Amino acid sequence: MTAAAGHGWGLAVFPLGATVIAALFGGMLLVRFARKRRRHEGLWAVALLMFAAASLATFLGVARGWTATDFRVYWLLGAVLDVPFLFEGELYLLARDRRWVHLTLLVLVGASVYAGVTVWTAPIHPRPLAGSLPLGKDVFGDSSRPYRLSQFYAFPAYFLLLGGLLWSAWQMRGKPQLRNRTAGTLGIAAGATVVAIATGVGAGFHVVALFSTGLAAGVAVMFWGFVLAGRPSSPAPARHATSVPANPA
Repeated sequence: MTAAAGHGWGLAVFPLGATVIAALFGGMLLVRFARKRRRHEGLWAVALLMFAAASLATFLGVARGWTATDFRVYWLLGAVLDVPFLFEGELYLLARDRRWVHLTLLVLVGASVYAGVTVWTAPIHPRPLAGSLPLGKDVFGDSSRPYRLSQFYAFPAYFLLLGGLLWSAWQMRGKPQLRNRTAGTLGIAAGATVVAIATGVGAGFHVVALFSTGLAAGVAVMFWGFVLAGRPSSPAPARHATSVPANPA
């Protein structure tokens, strides 16, 4: 069911751009994961491809009018699951003991299945879908489980992601061999913050242009951080001892 006739390409071009950027970056990370088998790159690729799918659903909703399916895809992959997968990738990048990180991944997979069933089977109020950027509390209901899932999943994951990245950057300060990882983690934190601001302000005030351009910019900054964090830093140049001429006999 389509709730509205669409809101024009002037608004739809922004989520389309975000879709292209996220899909490109997600595909590049997926290729890196297939080549080097780094788990954090694989999880970040999944997160970016989720973001691309959510942005595509937003593009379709804005361009031709929202359907229930469009909104479910946007809400599940963008508002609920994307940030937890980013955080799980961070855990694999930073944790020394991988055994407990494997356990958190199993928990995330189970939580993702639960979220998918919850969002996909929940009743939807069709009237809010007529807006250019509907809010989850209006579409699902302010006290509904699908709406609360974004608060239980994405909000804690964002603050854990941000805190872990800043703590990691602080721990790696003054270590030239970890310079790229430090800068990369700060870049991921900055990109995640841009996305959080764009979704909070843009969605809250129904400003699709701010919402989508902020997402695209945030994803670009995060991808730069992803790539830089996984790039080995050049070792610090060795200091050569100053030779002292021998005393003449």
